[in-house]
Amino acid sequence: MLSPRGDFTAHAHATDDPAEIGPVDYVFLGLKANSYAACGPLIEPLLHDTTAVIAAQNGIPWWYFHRHGGPHDGHRIESVDPDGAVSAVLAPERAVGCVVYAATELEGPGVVRHLEGTRFSIGEPDRSVSRRCLAFSEAMVAGGLKCPVEPELRGDIWVKLLGNISFNPISALARATMRQMCLHGGTRRVIETMMAETLAVAEALGCEVGVSIERRLAGAERVGDHRTSTLQDLERGKPLELDVLLAAVVELAEITGVQVPTLRTVHAISDLLALGSAA
Repeated sequence: MLSPRGDFTAHAHATDDPAEIGPVDYVFLGLKANSYAACGPLIEPLLHDTTAVIAAQNGIPWWYFHRHGGPHDGHRIESVDPDGAVSAVLAPERAVGCVVYAATELEGPGVVRHLEGTRFSIGEPDRSVSRRCLAFSEAMVAGGLKCPVEPELRGDIWVKLLGNISFNPISALARATMRQMCLHGGTRRVIETMMAETLAVAEALGCEVGVSIERRLAGAERVGDHRTSTLQDLERGKPLELDVLLAAVVELAEITGVQVPTLRTVHAISDLLALGSAA
């Protein structure tokens, strides 16, 4: 790990056979969301009756409406859980949400460059402050990380999504870094519009996002010449994780009646890019 906090080498106990590990109390899932439906063989040997699955993903999670309350309680979002394929592998009852505030880049095999951020916010879908969340948080903090337990984690999801829904697809389409997108006037205005439409969807779902668009843009600009994970995936010929970022919010706009013309446009173009990169 290369980091402004100090470089270090970690000698992890690793295996490609989870059966060698057996059942555990927590599974910390670092896969991209488009791999969830196929991860059953990796996950099943690790589960006992009360194993929690902590999915460190961007975008709208498959468990979003699990114990949400209100008119959409239990609703399945097709773009992130097609035909229930993800829920069949990762039962929503096991889910602990996680929003990652860390910017990193994979520089080579086994070499990660950490640019900024050490916070991993977690929370229960039902907004409770559970024993399993508190125990996991204590372990993360003991390891030198920030891990607040947030009863209203969905608010954190939308704050992070404000950036991901705009910067990630545009960075892939323009091959641009965070700083370049923020400093280009026309692109910045498109991003501001995408963020405004995203906020409207969040508010229609009863989620107040406590951050302004300008503040979100300022934070992104401070990251500097960082290439988003979507751009990194494109450059490496990997599938693009755009369904949970863009398609999901467009789908949520449909069920709430919110107009999101710019999100729809960028989604259509970036979806074509994703199809081409997967070919």
